[in-house]
Order: sequence, then C-alpha cells, then structure tokens
Amino acid sequence: MEVVAVAVGILLLAGAGGAAGDEAGEAVAVRALVARLLGPGPAANFSVSVERALAAEPGLDTYSLSGGGAARVRVRGSTGVAAAAGLHRYLRDFCGCHVAWSGSQLRLPRPLPAVPGELTEATPNRYRYYQNVCTQSYSFVWWDWARWEREIDWMVLNGINLALAWSGQEAIWQRVYLALGLTQAEIDEFFTGPAFLAWGRMGNLHTWDGPLPHAWHIKQLYLQHRILDRMRSFGMIPVLPAFSGHVPKAITRVFPRVSVTQMGSWGHFNCSYSCSFLLAPEDPIFPILGSLFLRELTKEFGTDHIYGADTFNEMQPPSSEPSYLAAATAAVYEAMIAVDTDAVWLLQGWLFQHQPQFWGPAQVRAVLGAVPRGRLLVLDLFAESQPVYIRTASFQGQPFIWCMLHNFGGNHGLFGALEAVNRGPEAARLFPNSTMVGTGMAPEGISQNEVVYSLMAELSWRKDPVPDLAAWVTSFAAQRYGVSHPDTGAAWRLLLRSVYNCSGEACRGHNHSPLVRRPSLQMNTTIWYNRSDVFESWRLLLSAAATLAASPTFRYDLLDVTRQAVQELVSLYYEEARSAYLSKELGSLLRAGGILAYELLPALDEVLASDSHFLLGSWLEQARAVAVSEAEADFYEQNSRYQLTLWGPEGNILDYANKQLAGLVAHYYAPRWRLFLEALAASVAQGIPFQQHQFDKNVFQLEQAFVLSKQRYPSQPRGDTVDLAKKIFLKYYPRWVAGSWG
Repeated sequence: MEVVAVAVGILLLAGAGGAAGDEAGEAVAVRALVARLLGPGPAANFSVSVERALAAEPGLDTYSLSGGGAARVRVRGSTGVAAAAGLHRYLRDFCGCHVAWSGSQLRLPRPLPAVPGELTEATPNRYRYYQNVCTQSYSFVWWDWARWEREIDWMVLNGINLALAWSGQEAIWQRVYLALGLTQAEIDEFFTGPAFLAWGRMGNLHTWDGPLPHAWHIKQLYLQHRILDRMRSFGMIPVLPAFSGHVPKAITRVFPRVSVTQMGSWGHFNCSYSCSFLLAPEDPIFPILGSLFLRELTKEFGTDHIYGADTFNEMQPPSSEPSYLAAATAAVYEAMIAVDTDAVWLLQGWLFQHQPQFWGPAQVRAVLGAVPRGRLLVLDLFAESQPVYIRTASFQGQPFIWCMLHNFGGNHGLFGALEAVNRGPEAARLFPNSTMVGTGMAPEGISQNEVVYSLMAELSWRKDPVPDLAAWVTSFAAQRYGVSHPDTGAAWRLLLRSVYNCSGEACRGHNHSPLVRRPSLQMNTTIWYNRSDVFESWRLLLSAAATLAASPTFRYDLLDVTRQAVQELVSLYYEEARSAYLSKELGSLLRAGGILAYELLPALDEVLASDSHFLLGSWLEQARAVAVSEAEADFYEQNSRYQLTLWGPEGNILDYANKQLAGLVAHYYAPRWRLFLEALAASVAQGIPFQQHQFDKNVFQLEQAFVLSKQRYPSQPRGDTVDLAKKIFLKYYPRWVAGSWG
C-alpha cells in the first residue's frame, strides 16, 4: 500500500526536481528567518545547517534537534523547509512558544531548554501543500511584501514545501494577448477586478468589477518575483499557473475560425460576467496559446516544474463523453510539456466532489487517465469531510494530496472537524493501494480558527493521529498564551467537544448564522453543538483574564469567543422575534427585536473595534494602500466592499464572504436587521402578511448603498477587549443561564 505512494512520490520528485538546490543558501535563509522571528540576540543561540544526506529516503524531509542548555541549539534539516520546521518544533515543544496569524507568543526560557540526546523526525509524505485558488482573492489580494514575508515565514515554520504562487499572471497574459493581436480595450474588458481574480483564473467569471489598472500589473510582477525568491530560498516548491483552456471572447475576432464553446453561467451571474469561452482541445490554437503563455511565464519567473490549472471548476463540461474529457485534459497537459518536459500538473479535485452526479466512474477515469501516471498531482480538496480518493480507487493510481479545506469565503465563526482531521491522513495512507503523497491545508480564507491549522500542520509530520486531542488542545492553549492556566485549558476542551467537533458530510466551514445573512422568516439556526459549551468556555476565559490579559493571543481568543457567543445570542433573539411575529405578539416582537438590533449588534461592533484583526477600516485601508491614485484607491475599496457583501452586482453570491468586522456590523448587518424587524412589526400592527420579496428589494438598496459608500472607518483599535467582553458577558450570560431573554 504505502510502497505505491512512495514510488509515485519518488517519480514526482524526479519530475519536479525539488531535492536539488543550494544547501548553504537554504541554511542562510533559515538563519535570517530565526533573526526575524526572535531578534538577532536570541538568534545567536541557534545553529542552523541544511544537509541533504539527513533524509533517510529521497524526498522525505527530515530534521534533527540537539544541544541547548549551556550549548547552542543545533537545528539540522534536509532542506531549508525541514530545518525551519525543526526550529518550530523546538520552539513549540521545548520552549512553549506559539507562532500564529493573530500574533506569536515567543517568550524564550533562560537558559534555552536542552534537547535530550538527538531528536530526529522525518515526514511520512513528500508534500505539505498550502492554499486554495480562492485564498488568493479572499485573503491575499491586497497584501504588500511585508505581509507576504510574514506569511511565507509562517508557511516554512509549519513545514509547507508546496504552495501556489499565482501573483502577476495577468501581466503575462496581457503580453500574450497583445502579441496575438487583441487590443488593450479587449484585454481590459476581459479581466475581473482584483478581488475576483481567482474566479477569472478558473474561467468562472470575466469582466466583473474590472478592469485592472496598469499599475496593478507592475506591482504584481514585482511582488511575484519577491515571493518566488523567498519561497525558493527555503527549498519550497512554488506552483505556477498554466493555461486551462479559457479564453477572452475577443479571440474569435482575431481568429475567426477558432473553435470555442460558450460555457454555462456560474454563481447566478448572467453572461455579461460569466459563460466563459472554452477553446476546443483539438483546435490548433490551443497548444499555441498554452505554450506561448507558459514560455513567457517561465522566462519571467523561472520554474520549479509544477503547474496549476482548473478547466472545469464548478462548471459542467460541454460533453460527458469520456473521449471529450480525455481530449480536454490531454490538451492542457500537452501545452505544458511543449514548454517544460518535466511538467507536473497540480489539479484541484474539487470538480469531482462538487458535481458528483456528472463525474461518474467513466468521466473521472477519462480525466485521470489522460495524463501519464505521476504527472498529475490531485488535491483531494475537501478530504476531511467528503474525500474523493475513496470512490475513485485512490484517483485511479494518480498521486494525490489529502487536503483539509475547512473554511469557505474567509468567514469568521468558530468551526472545525478536528477528529476527522486527526484521523483522515492516516486513513488515506492506509487505504488499499493508496497513492497519497502528501497532506495539505486548502482554506478559501485564512486568519481564523488557528487551532485547526496548528493541528493540521503538526499532523503533516506525524505517521499516526494525535492520541489525545483533549490533552493536545490543553497544551495548545498553554503554548498560545505562554502559561498553563486551568481555566483556559478547560475552556479549550469545551470548544473541542463543541464547535470543533463537527462530524459527517454536512460539516462545512461556511457561516450561515442569521447574524451575517440577509434576514428572513426561514433562517436556519440549527447547530451541531451544545451552546452551553460556548457560553461556559466564554465564562472560563473571562475568569482567566486577570492573569492573562497582557497576552495578545489571549485577548484575541477572548474576543473571538465573545464574538461567537454574541452570534449565538443573535440566533436566540431571532427565534424569539420570529415566534412573536408568528403569534402576532407585538410587544414580545419589539422587545426581542429591539435587543437584537439596538443593543446586541452595537455591543458586538464595539468589542470588535478593540482588536486590529477585526476592523473593517484595516480591511479597506489595505486595499486602498495598493493604489497609486485616489481614483484607484476608491476602485479597490469598492472591489473589497463588493466581495464582503453582495459579491456581484445584484447580490449574486450574497454574503458568501461574510466577515464580522467593526464597521461592517454597525453599517451593514445592523441596518438590515433593523429594516427587517421594523417590517415585521409593521406587518403585525397592520394585520398584513410580511412580504419577503418586497423586503428583499428594499434591503438591497441598503446593501448596495454600503458598497457604494465612501465612508471611512477607523483602522486603529479602540477600547479594551477584556472590559468590553466582560460588559457583554455580565449583561447576557445571566439571561442565558435563566433562559430568559427579556
């Protein structure tokens, strides 16, 4: 079983050329990382080296830890990535430190703890993958180099050795299209705005909220070079984009005889923005266009020989005939190898999971069999909930990476399926004739539920599951806050058994709470956990605040759990208001609705405003900072506002990318709720039925006004998180205990 996976992994290693490289250069990169992370003084206590020979098996990253105490800590790795992962292991397990998106806890003991003997660890898999094509838009879109540098540091510390590097590709496409004879106007008309590029790249959208300014291309090219240089300096393998077959409509003007198929609409968009044109695989333009792009791309950026392309992401192919699907797949691969004979295609396996009724055994076999075995690397993207490898006989012998998707749309909301994540990689590895060659983290959006990603990163170096998750989360809390506290440990064990214990195929990290959805009388408030566990964990964290209030990570978690508790309260007050409406009890409706819209949501906005991670102002300022003019800044801000709310011109994918941010709660969610509750009250008072259709038309005006607004929001936190959380707790926790919502 495992022999098959190892053999395929070695084949991929030979094709991707990932083991070669500069040992000394990678060691220098890791030493620089240590200095950035700890400061030059503490960094002097660490000795870092990279030695390929440390790996017992080719391609299986290995690190070794020794020393400490009176001596320097010695960190050796078979690659720069392995050495950085070893450093992270030492900081976590020996020093009780924690590295996270929301802030790191890096208080080092003095002297540094000694490693008993020599600790050597080898990963069981060739690859530790990171990202989703959508992450580029939901999280990375407005990043500058400073933010990218922090992310790459986080990646390498967590052992990531395979990651998408897709910035700047539109600039390359622009060169290719201009060379083919398209006009600048036609190219501008084709590209989406920055916040929607992920779906333009997968052929789902075109044009929407574009065009891309000239300065965008220049900045993204510069950024991509820096990203690639840093990734490669650690020995990480960047995945570049390749041609998937989607083309601008203007191709038909330049080549009148070209054979294209117009695809169906996507995401409730009409054909003004979707219904992309797909080049026929047999058309002679296909290999020309594909090889032109890849040649120009690799000339600009170099290559590590792994390329991503998704032809049928959430789009039904024009034909279910296996011969067509095989030809369409082979055309993409052949355009790659025309430029790079060592090319390996990284394919998101989401298409097989998303439309299982279309992708029957014959259709799946046609795609997987159209590329030589070992040259197609499949991401089993949602494997923690709906694994595809089981029903495809381990992807028909093609190597695959077991991925945890976890998050949709970059939503806030405590969520996880930690037991499934803990058991999943081992089950995939032990599957009959398994071709698993790695594990991956593929969230649509990041900077949320950090416990889930800490576990997944640790599992990528383990051969078996964590034996005791309750003990693991207790240690996680101690590392995160820099001190062990009985109440924080107890709080995290409650969260583990509740919000982080979703099970079954219905588990999706997509927040459907009434708080962040357009109100209606049909809202779903069902949850998979006991709300009492959330409220009790809230109480326990507040009880630890006197000891831990100085810890930024503790304050972040206290706010996040407070936010979750308020989300639960919104659902409960909504149920009260709905029941009152249905019973025609105007007084009860006004009481419950008034608390929800005029007390609870303002309190949530106020506590969110106390932390820089939960500010709409920071979110929008990040977008504006990319611009080179005021008009461009306004354009980027509107892009960002659309993505957070309407997503399309008519609310096409309404609230998919919802966030709980100070400013967004006060000026988007709260006004919707007030309008809804006023409409319900008027309905009861006048004795007429509530008209959802009319409400939807009215509330759209509010939603659209928010998107088009130029109002600025604070980008610096204000208020004290602990005091504000305590204020909400003292008001609402007794009501929860008493079961009284008046």
